[in-house]
Amino acid sequence: MASGGPNLECRMYEAKYPEVDMAVMIQVKSMADSGAYVALLEYNNIEGMILFSELSRRRIRSISSLIKVGRIEPVMVLRVDKEKGYIDLSKRRVSEEDIQGCEERFNKSKLVHSIMRHVAETMNTDLEDLYIHVGWPLYRKYGHAFEAFKLIVNDPDTLLDSLTREVKEVGPNGEEVTKLVPAISEEVKDALVKNIRRRMTPQPLKIRADIEMKCFQFDGVLHIKEAMRKAEAAGNDDCPVKMKLVAAPAYVLNTQTLDKEQGIAILNKAIEACTEEIERHKGKLTVKEAARAVSEREDKLLAEHMAKLGRENEEISGDEGSEEEEDTGMGEIDLENARPGLTE
Repeated sequence: MASGGPNLECRMYEAKYPEVDMAVMIQVKSMADSGAYVALLEYNNIEGMILFSELSRRRIRSISSLIKVGRIEPVMVLRVDKEKGYIDLSKRRVSEEDIQGCEERFNKSKLVHSIMRHVAETMNTDLEDLYIHVGWPLYRKYGHAFEAFKLIVNDPDTLLDSLTREVKEVGPNGEEVTKLVPAISEEVKDALVKNIRRRMTPQPLKIRADIEMKCFQFDGVLHIKEAMRKAEAAGNDDCPVKMKLVAAPAYVLNTQTLDKEQGIAILNKAIEACTEEIERHKGKLTVKEAARAVSEREDKLLAEHMAKLGRENEEISGDEGSEEEEDTGMGEIDLENARPGLTE
């Protein structure tokens, strides 16, 4: 760190050391004869040690299979010597429940810390000072600063204006007096709110359902299109529904919303409207995968699959040069296996 610059190193929590029987997130730094030295990531990387005897409840055949330099994982605190700075840790005593709770807390704390550190760096202020007057008071009041940050997104003034700090001034009589002032300046407050909103504003969830729809009546294609229109009409401004053909008879219904339950309910309503319309014309709709939230990866795989089908259709269209070529080509196509499945 450059001399004279702000201090950007600080633990995430007010307590300098973790409590015994608490699960903490560590990163393995080096190996020794009797154990591994680790850094406690939530406590400004203070050092701890995991003895090899605390790696597993089972007989250890290979140390390297249980612990590796660079690995990040939750462990249990066995002993803390605050005077000497020794922290003994255990991997074998941490339960699945402990692991889940630790990972959830750490992910929240890591986001809060990233926001706080960025504000401290850009505003040229001390990170620990920011924690003392903003971060840790919010931890005390809301259980976790992450929960307070979620509220700050929509109502920053109520939370941040309630935070104060004491300053000492010389009074009119020359005596020292204590005065309460805002915990942070307006400039720091604006930077904090801006970063919280940028990092914590909820992103819309993508909800999708996969169906198959058939109609062998005369004008069946028109009946299917009308059923699709009925499905899309079930959406609203908050949850607009889109229905697309993947490859007959496969279709997908999509919506985006901040409310997962509402999105699923809207897609179910769209499927009901679509089913009712297609069955009026003796068609059939089958739900292959019910409405659910999908990841970016699943969405990307679907888009790639649809693009692939589009390319294949273009290639087939390009081969329709003559009846002779068409006859020859048809003889080589396996009609039973020509249409790819929805998942590969």
